[in-house]
Amino acid sequence: MSKKIVTFGEIMLRLAPEGYYRFVQADTYGATYGGGEANVAVSLANYGLDAAFVTKLPTHEIGQAGVNSLRRFGVDTSLITRGGDRVGIYFLEKGASQRPSKVIYDRAGSSIATATTKDFDWNKIFEGVDWFHFTGITPALGDNVAEICLEACKAAKERNITISCDLNYRNKLWSKEKAGKVMGELCHYVDVVIANEEDASDVFGIKAANTDVTAGQVNHEGYKDVAKQLVERFNFSKVAITLRGSLSANDNNWAAMLYDGKEFYFSKNYLIHIVDRVGGGDSFGAGLIYSTLNDYEPQEAIEFAVAASCLKHSIEGDFNQVSVDEVKKLAGGDASGRVQR
Repeated sequence: MSKKIVTFGEIMLRLAPEGYYRFVQADTYGATYGGGEANVAVSLANYGLDAAFVTKLPTHEIGQAGVNSLRRFGVDTSLITRGGDRVGIYFLEKGASQRPSKVIYDRAGSSIATATTKDFDWNKIFEGVDWFHFTGITPALGDNVAEICLEACKAAKERNITISCDLNYRNKLWSKEKAGKVMGELCHYVDVVIANEEDASDVFGIKAANTDVTAGQVNHEGYKDVAKQLVERFNFSKVAITLRGSLSANDNNWAAMLYDGKEFYFSKNYLIHIVDRVGGGDSFGAGLIYSTLNDYEPQEAIEFAVAASCLKHSIEGDFNQVSVDEVKKLAGGDASGRVQR
């Protein structure tokens, strides 16, 4: 029987200048949809799992377009609450070489940001569900949304549903102090936590030794210590940390570590030339959820998650539009990029 996953968060309208044009140069913007937990749901649906996305969206056509963007990939949208006035927007300027990418948010007052606990019936939402996923972006939208997240976590825990959370600290949404307080409470319900080089430091003050992400230097021993401290504090069953060495906006080293409370597992490293890095972490999270639900051995699980995310960096838009077979082929060592015919 197919495993069922529910993800909860905000899906936004993404407006981006063509190619590598800067905001101040652009006279046209491409419109697509995306958002942390929505991106995870799309990946999992592409892998053949039963994935539902929960949010609140307006009843007007822009809200419906957001729903339709998920439906085309087979994501279950039947649990989305309709109402409120607006869809959140984010503007993306793609970086190149030494010029970093930029994101500008226009999401204040969006339907999900103004939602209340009455908007979501978690008893109904969690019927027959095996896994629940959210990110640190969602409770950052406001105290009301943090309260909804807490209700969801409590309801999931009562049903023995596995809970995963990507810390995903966003300094444009809240302070480190507020993030630490809110995520500290939520993380006591979480089984599988996902973080990047900076999240554990920003949210919980747990730092990796001898690591400088701005210089592209990642220290394995330092992250072992970070993972241990996270498990000691929150009793997570698994800690996954993505290790991104940024050489430039276009070229990154990409790998990850998985800690199961006993052993550390490091993936192979990929040198990736980036087409679009937004959604890279979400595609990693989805790969980890898929491989864990399918009882992959830990080393195999982390290799699958990193390979899935490596491929996402080559795809325009937030969504990772790849198949299980494509991920397995890369994880198995075929990284040549040769034409398949």
